Amino acid sequence: MYKIGILFRNREFEHDVYELIRAFYPETELTSCYEELPEGQDLTFTVDRIADDFQIAYDQAEGNKGVISVSVVGGAESTDAAASGTQTEITRDIRKQNKDALKYGLYQLLVKLSGKTLPWGNLTGIRPAKLAMGMLEAGMKNSDIAQEMRDNYCVSREKAALAITIANREREILKEIDYEHGYSLYIGIPFCPSICLYCSFSSYPLKVWEKKVDDYVDALIHEVQAVAPMMKHRKLDTIYFGGGTPTTLSPAQMDRLLRAVGENFGFEGVKEFTVEAGRPDSITREKLEVLKRYPVTRISVNPQTMNQVTLDIIGRRHTVEETKNAFVLARELGFDNINMDLIVGLPGEDRSMVENTLKEVRALMPDSLTVHSLAVKRAARLNIFRDRYQEMTFENNQEIMDMTMKAAYEMEMGPYYLYRQKNMKGNFENVGYAKVDKAGIYNILIMEEKQPIIALGAGGSSKLVFEGGQRIERVENVKDVTNYIERIDEMIERKRAAISAWL
Repeated sequence: MYKIGILFRNREFEHDVYELIRAFYPETELTSCYEELPEGQDLTFTVDRIADDFQIAYDQAEGNKGVISVSVVGGAESTDAAASGTQTEITRDIRKQNKDALKYGLYQLLVKLSGKTLPWGNLTGIRPAKLAMGMLEAGMKNSDIAQEMRDNYCVSREKAALAITIANREREILKEIDYEHGYSLYIGIPFCPSICLYCSFSSYPLKVWEKKVDDYVDALIHEVQAVAPMMKHRKLDTIYFGGGTPTTLSPAQMDRLLRAVGENFGFEGVKEFTVEAGRPDSITREKLEVLKRYPVTRISVNPQTMNQVTLDIIGRRHTVEETKNAFVLARELGFDNINMDLIVGLPGEDRSMVENTLKEVRALMPDSLTVHSLAVKRAARLNIFRDRYQEMTFENNQEIMDMTMKAAYEMEMGPYYLYRQKNMKGNFENVGYAKVDKAGIYNILIMEEKQPIIALGAGGSSKLVFEGGQRIERVENVKDVTNYIERIDEMIERKRAAISAWL
């Protein structure tokens, strides 16, 4: 395996440097160190700051070596914007300029060394649509934003156009929402019929944890009852039941939880209420009938793929036919906003298999479609047991992404939200497509970090948003189900302290 070492003598932008190098060399053994470089590396980088310059030296095993220098911005006088801002704004602006300059210089070096470019240029750890949205809100024209993204961030024309299109649609969707004075509510159900090969979420197989589900629902309702009064001074805009798989709950458990949410938070004025009915093998008529008794406006029936051989490999343990039947049943019961999630780059899937999935999805005609590029995180079984799967191919390319976009357009959907993750196959993105008036508002709010998200349940991560999204504080619930149940009062007090201090 190709080995790369990075020596950080200056660690100011360590994460950004590491992630950009990883994006160019995704399949390498990448090592960070702080004192000396290890022996036997095929390529090394040394990152330092000397006086008013960042310096990155490189040395390849075959003898090619050199250094690039990037000038450091050092004072408030460096920008007109900084001159009229607060000290915090000035510091933040200077830091951003330095980071952007360093990443631009490093990107050019990596293009030279690797002989390739990246579709999203030097953007790492950032939501491209959020970047475009910020420029829109600053009064820039679409053409100027595109130029900025191409020139300063090295983004391809196609990806810049996608980000700007989505930012404009997001802005249009959010214009009727007073999101600065509102909040969204996330409720997590961490149980699944089985754990998918690529999953890194806090999910627990239902058969093993079945006896704990009632206790979990009790604890969750206790958290609902305690947290609702803390948020009475803000308006609830959207509710999202995620997981795991919320529809692993029995009809009675689901009804009890939904009733508690309604009695404590209230549904009046809620613009969107989503329930992830993601696993077709967890959906029954009785559960969908419970959802219809409450103002649930949007559900997801997620196949990920419509190829049975892949479903078997990734541990979904349901059939393609079950997906179709669940979707048809939801339509029959009157659900008029159904999302479907797909993953591109699953093990063993080639272009023809993705094409088959899209054909099957088109026959169902969902109202929205979320296309994920496979991202294998450290906690996923696909990564933990990677030796077992090393012979499998993981194919994703621009042709496949274009194919998914074309299918969405043929179903009268346009892109409305976008985000990227670490370790995505092909350095691509996740895109949500939706018909007119069917876009997921919660998805936009959480991606653009426009308002607080109060998260209840095991593994819930609340985001308290300030200063127009410039500052975010997180409040975490423990991930382990047993710990969550036993320490529920502690979780509640964490939120009470944070909401009191920051909101």
